[in-house]
Amino acid sequence: MGFKDLSQPNHVCLLKRSLYVLKQASRSWYLRFTDFVYNLGFFHSKCDHSLLFYNNGPNVAYLLLYVDDIILVTSSYALRDVLMSKLAHEFAMKDLGPLSAFLGKFVSRTSDGLFLNQSDYANDIIQRAGMVSCNPAATHVDTHGKQSKSEGSLYPDPTFYRSLTGALQYLTFTRSDIAYAVQQVCLHMHAPRDSHMLALKRNICYVQGTISLGLHISKSNSTKIISYTDADWAGFPDTRRSTSGYCVYLGDNLISWSCPLFLVQVQKLNTGGS
Repeated sequence: MGFKDLSQPNHVCLLKRSLYVLKQASRSWYLRFTDFVYNLGFFHSKCDHSLLFYNNGPNVAYLLLYVDDIILVTSSYALRDVLMSKLAHEFAMKDLGPLSAFLGKFVSRTSDGLFLNQSDYANDIIQRAGMVSCNPAATHVDTHGKQSKSEGSLYPDPTFYRSLTGALQYLTFTRSDIAYAVQQVCLHMHAPRDSHMLALKRNICYVQGTISLGLHISKSNSTKIISYTDADWAGFPDTRRSTSGYCVYLGDNLISWSCPLFLVQVQKLNTGGS
């Protein structure tokens, strides 16, 4: 890549490790790292291959890996020090202390748990849409009607529409209250129309007025799993198909959801939400 050894100008470099600029770099790093932590006693989670766990009697640890960003959670400080020492001996690592930010999500500690927020990311979406001075909307969606794929004229810049919609999808990691509204605008990414863009802008106006909201994860003495589900029979205006969804709580904490129709209503029942 432009390097030249002055003492041996006719030699070339032999690549021993993948570099960031190469396409196989992330895969090689992932295999290298997971092979090492396997030897420490970690195993892959069946639900998420980026999550690894360690379980040895009273010692429990969870390790989340995203490229070269790592979150390590342990059951004791002693276990944490042991694992960090072994990782630092094998890899060039830096301990950044207690978790405060990860992939655009900010983490703050409260008296009873953690609060996850994406306020900076939400502000970036608003700026990208050119709506910094927009008036906040009280609600994010019209619950009495659904968008049709043939309503209105085709939006002239579908790439811009898809970009904003995709950004809002990532925001739903900590904003379950907008999951249904975002899912509705995602239905029309293939051929967005002016009416769909208006619905998208309403989402952004709502986010403008609710920047401080996020996901509250609190301690709970309950291990009971509670699920809510609902369906709108033949409610889709174009195909008359039914739409449905669900959300699942473990104790007081929302742990899973799937763009349900009732999510706006369930927000009132959410004891661990925004």
